[in-house]
Amino acid sequence: MEEALAANDLVILSLTDYEAVHAVLEPASHALPGRVLVNLSSDTPDKTRAGARWITEHGGVHLTGGVTVPPSGIGRPESSTFYSGPREPFEAHRSTLEVLTSTDYRGEDPGLAALFYQIGMVMFWTSMLSYGQADANGLTAADILPHATETMATMPNFLAFYAARIDADEHGGDVDRLAMGMASVEHVLHTNADAGVDTMLPSVVVDLFRRGMDAGHAVDSFSSLVRLMKKAG
Repeated sequence: MEEALAANDLVILSLTDYEAVHAVLEPASHALPGRVLVNLSSDTPDKTRAGARWITEHGGVHLTGGVTVPPSGIGRPESSTFYSGPREPFEAHRSTLEVLTSTDYRGEDPGLAALFYQIGMVMFWTSMLSYGQADANGLTAADILPHATETMATMPNFLAFYAARIDADEHGGDVDRLAMGMASVEHVLHTNADAGVDTMLPSVVVDLFRRGMDAGHAVDSFSSLVRLMKKAG
């Protein structure tokens, strides 16, 4: 790593997590001054911020990157990577970074790119796990692929509709009600249980809906659940 830092003003890392980043950089920390490190390694926003501070304290510049595609998407202009950190070095190296994917700069906070990336991963993994229900019911993933594709294609409309309501903290039950959603998520849970599919994931969803009911939101929109998911205070 010391040789790479000595030979380049821009160094790109893509490791499993920030523990691996520290393991690689610690022995070569004396070579960090003046270097721009673009860190594509995945981890939490807080660990990303701590890693950025460590690099800055050792004289380097840290840019966070959150790649939104698998390795097969690297080198394709339609692919994208979130970036955050100091704006000036990002702009100076934008053309180089766009050899990898298109760039989506999100601001000075080094944790923002990691946050956007992890939000995407929540949506990705929970959606992909739905194929388990098909297998347990004697269907193949290919059998439900057209239905799954059609369902996912409707999601942008739902996201756009609820975005304004969530941001305004307006959760009236004029379009949907949590009580009806409660019945729906319980049906999902029971379908999994009857088919012998592991119920951990739908159980968590049911628990969140039940907490919303207990908090008095039965006649409000299911979007009122965001209030339960916020940080205390």
